[in-house]
Amino acid sequence: MSDATARRREGRARFWREYRTQRSGMYGVAILVVAVLAALVTPLVTDPSGLDVTRATGEKMAPPSLGFPLGTDESGRSILLMVLWGSRVSLLIGFLSALLSMVIGTVVGIVAGHFRGWPSAVLMRITDWFLVLPSLVLALVLAAILGGGTSTIVLAIGVTSWAGTARLIRAQTLTVEARPYVERSRVLGAGHWHVMTRHVLPNVAPLVLANTTLTVATAIVTESTLAFLGADAGQASWGSMLRGSYDWGAVTSGAWWYVLPPGLCIVAVVLAFTLCGRALEVVLNPRLRGVS
Repeated sequence: MSDATARRREGRARFWREYRTQRSGMYGVAILVVAVLAALVTPLVTDPSGLDVTRATGEKMAPPSLGFPLGTDESGRSILLMVLWGSRVSLLIGFLSALLSMVIGTVVGIVAGHFRGWPSAVLMRITDWFLVLPSLVLALVLAAILGGGTSTIVLAIGVTSWAGTARLIRAQTLTVEARPYVERSRVLGAGHWHVMTRHVLPNVAPLVLANTTLTVATAIVTESTLAFLGADAGQASWGSMLRGSYDWGAVTSGAWWYVLPPGLCIVAVVLAFTLCGRALEVVLNPRLRGVS
C-alpha cells in the first residue's frame, strides 16, 4: 500500500469518526438510508402496473385499510405504492439537478476567481443576473418551454440554481489563491490548469460537498413545487401526488391520507439533507467545532 493510499484511508477514517460525533448528522444519515433503500427496493417488491389508472383495484378515495395501508386516490390506486414509486422520481431529480447545479457553480466560481479582469467580470455579471431572477419562475418557464420529462425538470432546476454556489466558490478560490504555496507554484511555472485542479479544487471540495447536501434538499422542494404547479416529470412523484390531492379536493373532503404521506416524505428527506449538510459543515470547517 502506497503512502498516498494510506493517507487517504486514514483521512476517510478520521472524517467518519468526527462525523459520528454529530448526532443530528447521524439522524439525517439514518433517514436518508431508509429513503434510498426504499427507492431501490421498490421495483423488486412491487408491481408498477398498479400505478395505471386503468388497472386500479381499490375504491376511490378509500381510507387506510388492510389491503391499502395508506388508502387510495381518486382513481383507486394505492397511496403507499405511489409514495414508494414517487420516492424514486423525487430523489433522482433531487440528486441529478443538485449535481448539475454544483458542477456549473463550481466551474464558474473557480474560473471567475482564478482569472481576473474581464473574464471574471463577465462571469460575475451573468451570475448576478441569475441571482436577481426568481429561480422558481425561471425554472417553471424553462420546464414549460422544453416540455415534460425527468431530464427537462433536472435541467430546469440545475440551470437556475447554480448562482449562489458560484459566488461561494469564487470567494473561497480567491482565499486559496492568496496563500503562499500557490504563489510559489506559479513562480515555478505552474499553469492555469495545474493551479485550478491541483491547488484550488481540492481546497474548495469540502465546501462543495457540504453545499451539495443543502442543494439536494432545495432541489427536492423545487421539484415538488414545479409538480404542484403543473410542470411535473410525467411520472408519479411526491409533488405530483400533492397536486393530485389538491385537484381532487382531498383536504376539503377529509382525505388526509392523500395529503400527509407525500408531504411528510418531502419534509423528512429535506430535513435529513439539511441535518447532513450542517454536520458536514461543522466537520469540514474547524472554526465551527463546538458551535453546532
